[in-house]
Amino acid sequence: MSALFRRFSRYLAVGMTAAALTTPAFALDTVKFMAPGSVGGGYDQTARVLGKALIEANVAKSVTFENKGGAGGTLGLAQFANSTKGDPNALLVVGAIMVAGIEQNKPQITLKDVTPIARLFTEYNVIAVRKESPYKTLDDLIKDFKANPPGITWGGGSKGSIDHIGIAELAGKLDVPVNKVNYIATGGGGEIVAQTLGGQIKVLTGGYAELGQYVKNGQIRVLAIGAPERVPGIDAPTLKESGYDVIIGNWRGVYGAANLTPEQRKEVTDAVVAANTSKVWQDNIQTNAWTPSVLTGDEFGKFVDEEHVRLRAMLVKVGLL
Repeated sequence: MSALFRRFSRYLAVGMTAAALTTPAFALDTVKFMAPGSVGGGYDQTARVLGKALIEANVAKSVTFENKGGAGGTLGLAQFANSTKGDPNALLVVGAIMVAGIEQNKPQITLKDVTPIARLFTEYNVIAVRKESPYKTLDDLIKDFKANPPGITWGGGSKGSIDHIGIAELAGKLDVPVNKVNYIATGGGGEIVAQTLGGQIKVLTGGYAELGQYVKNGQIRVLAIGAPERVPGIDAPTLKESGYDVIIGNWRGVYGAANLTPEQRKEVTDAVVAANTSKVWQDNIQTNAWTPSVLTGDEFGKFVDEEHVRLRAMLVKVGLL
């Protein structure tokens, strides 16, 4: 009996070892995303695509999402920083809009209170109208805007966001005073689309990813894009080739919780980089017309510091700070 038992034990051990080898070794457990904006907006969309990519890449077991918009994303930042200290399974989606929000609102909690993980991509703003709009081209729109600036309602993200800065900069190129720009700040995502389709906003500006489905079904028409050169998949001229030397773009990335150990930070960073190679991520890069621009760790932190300087200067230049 003892020999039989020993053989059974060996078979059981071999079976358990084989099972262990076929079970994915997840770097992260349940990843808790904070998207500091409305559902359907750029932060939210980035979080949900990255969540799927983490699972597909076998570096996370599951994901959850929380949305908290307001003040350019700084309200979500504060909640994240206060509730996740030392948690390697927490990720905050960030972007240039949040940096501008920090410069404007001067919150007590800033990006210095959380851990830089990775910049992911840059998304250039489109300028678009609903299908019923009389504006068929950018020149049509600019003509009316110069003639009667307050008569054109521009819609975009929060006051002082990249959307707002971009339109203010375009107005400056047209010699339109910034205080004459009729800008309607929204929570982005579904809110801005609803107001545009309803006619309250005549022209919207934002990332193509938020608008792609409405462009494809003909509800929204893109007049121009604020990229340095034409973007594959978007049938519209750049502002620069239309004669207006303006680039409007928003990068996005993720930060981790405060107080991560160097080992935890590396695990989180490696997981996010691995997710970038997944099929679901690459498919969305193409579908959403995102431009990959991965930058990790301290280099990403240095980039964000430089963005604070750049965006503060832009806010002052266009009269928003």
